[in-house]
Amino acid sequence: MTLAPEAGATGKELKIIRGACPHDCPDTCAMLYHVEDGKLVDVKGDPDHPMTKGGLCVKLKNFPEHHYQSDRLMHPMRRVGPKGSGEFERITWDEALAEIKQRWTSIIDEYGSQAIMPHAYLGHQGVINGLTSGDAFFNRLGSTVAEKTYCESGSSTAWHMTVGGTGGLDVESMAYSKYIIVWGMNMTSTNLHGWPFLLKARKENGAKIVVIDPVRTRTARQADWHIPIRPGTDGALALGLIHEIIAQGLTDTDYVEKYTVGYEELAERALAYPPERVSEITGIPAEDIRTLAREYATSQPAAIRQGVAIERSRGGGQAIRAITCLPALVGAWRHVGGGTMEMPIWEFPTLFDKICMPQWIPEGTRVVNELDLGKALTGEMELDPPLKSLFVYNSNPVSQGPAQTKTMQGLLREDLFTVVSDHFITDTAKYADLVLPATMQAEQLDIMVTWGHLYIMLNQPAIEPPENCVPNSELFRRLAKTMGFDDDYWDRTDEEMLIDFHDWDAPALEGITYEKLKEAGWMRLNVGTPEERAPHAEGNFPTPSGKCEFKSSLAEGGNFVVPVWRSMYEGMQDGGYIDPVPDYLPPFESPDSNPELALKYPLNIVSPKPHAFLNSQYGNAEDKQAAQGLQTVFIHPADAAERDIAEGEIVRVFNDRGAFSGPATLHDALMPGLIMANVGHWQNKSSGSTVNSITADRHNTFGGAGVYSDNLVDVEKLAEPASL
Repeated sequence: MTLAPEAGATGKELKIIRGACPHDCPDTCAMLYHVEDGKLVDVKGDPDHPMTKGGLCVKLKNFPEHHYQSDRLMHPMRRVGPKGSGEFERITWDEALAEIKQRWTSIIDEYGSQAIMPHAYLGHQGVINGLTSGDAFFNRLGSTVAEKTYCESGSSTAWHMTVGGTGGLDVESMAYSKYIIVWGMNMTSTNLHGWPFLLKARKENGAKIVVIDPVRTRTARQADWHIPIRPGTDGALALGLIHEIIAQGLTDTDYVEKYTVGYEELAERALAYPPERVSEITGIPAEDIRTLAREYATSQPAAIRQGVAIERSRGGGQAIRAITCLPALVGAWRHVGGGTMEMPIWEFPTLFDKICMPQWIPEGTRVVNELDLGKALTGEMELDPPLKSLFVYNSNPVSQGPAQTKTMQGLLREDLFTVVSDHFITDTAKYADLVLPATMQAEQLDIMVTWGHLYIMLNQPAIEPPENCVPNSELFRRLAKTMGFDDDYWDRTDEEMLIDFHDWDAPALEGITYEKLKEAGWMRLNVGTPEERAPHAEGNFPTPSGKCEFKSSLAEGGNFVVPVWRSMYEGMQDGGYIDPVPDYLPPFESPDSNPELALKYPLNIVSPKPHAFLNSQYGNAEDKQAAQGLQTVFIHPADAAERDIAEGEIVRVFNDRGAFSGPATLHDALMPGLIMANVGHWQNKSSGSTVNSITADRHNTFGGAGVYSDNLVDVEKLAEPASL
């Protein structure tokens, strides 16, 4: 919708168009585009939106300037220099499409279509331009299926096994909570608009806010109680809390008997995790574990906000299962403001099968996990046929994927035909043979896939895109035509796709239509208001049993496949067996679980999201670089002193997989034995490599998720500082 025109600051007519933030963030802010004479001059938050309330984060500051950034890709480009040099020449769309057809046809003739692989993630969060926007095309092509498990796949697998496909606790309902645990999430940087509901609960209900995090983050500093925990040991803490809740007689027996299954097995498992043992594992004092269990169980309604960081170690999935059991154990689900939140995307009636067209996948087509890209490209993973072409969109795997050095080695292959669609020449795009220019959010139509609140959001185009920039929806229409596909799938307009890809008759969309969305920009799903929503007060869990499953029927039956993601298992008992009852699995790499490796690399490392970037987006914007600073290495003063490292000195972080460098910041916000470096920095703005150079390309035990917080390193002072 275009709001009533008014005079702009320059006296020209100002048009205001409703939009929604495109980024991989739970907030999905409602935005108002301000346009004068066809130019985007300002972007503000919509003050009427109940969740985001007119605020935009630092990442969206100067969003109009982002659209006009001088280094933005405006035309298709062909590589003219060596791979990795970032040297390109301008070509036309016809030339780019002709080259893609020629190269792909040749590859398919010699090796078959599975020699081609797409690589995409949530560089955009829309229904027709986001995570799955190219799936139908590549399924029709018969390419290798790319398994997308960068984020939340472990969490979502564990969530479904325990409580099913429910949105769970509404973040807005947390305003009515009396006890709130933020577990593995730095909300003030990555869920900014959820934080005020916690502050409201503290102000109006006397709620206590507890943050469980290895680092005293911005969020932890504002909490009532910060509990530092060793990375990858969350499962032990959750089982210790279950132990104490049962031992102290604090279970809600009525709720457990009516609405759960597997209590006896869970209680037996928890017997092995008394506070003293959990303290040895987690580094948390035993008395603090007892206090947390007692306060959580007796301060209803109690809420847990789970962060994706919990999944980023070997046992992350089981940890999330144990955490997700806690609300049912104490009856927190009975109350408005009680329960736990993973992500409420499960409430949205988005028709993913109509988007992705899985029926087009040829029988027997192989699946390659995107986190294994380095293995797949270098031959470490034996593939027949080998990968001969890679098509990257909505993603920057060199920056965001594990095993950075290995991925770059694979991208240097002269026999690999790589195409990248993006806004800028990213760390990945500089290895491409062809680069294609994509539209930005103010230039395209989409409904956003929202994973942090319960509002369906329509983004409407406010300005015309640059002549040669196209949205992903149009990109795959062009590719389909180029490859000779005549299916009517690609004959639809963007608007027709958005209508076809949602179940408008679903109860959640009662009273909501596409036409109404065009007027309002956003509407709350019909799933109960924040002040009344208690979806599991009487059970009604969408699991096979209809109950919260302390003992998972999915695992017990050997059926590990849940909606959206195919589960992957590494390092499990008996070569693949998954325990249906939550248990603690120690990290792959920690001083306790791998003391031999720790002799060589004694420090754990965590690599959380930055405050000023969105993953690697904005890492090339000067204002965001100034706000975020260099690729800083945060280290505890005791660990720095042991290595003769002073504040600000350039240090090298390394292990057998790679190394990166940056200035040291000495800070007691970290536990001794732990260092931190934010992900998202660009290589050409740092030392030539970044934090994922040291990250293992392993998977955790649920959902194929990565192990970004399950790596050992060491740090040394550089005698001759690298150029930063």
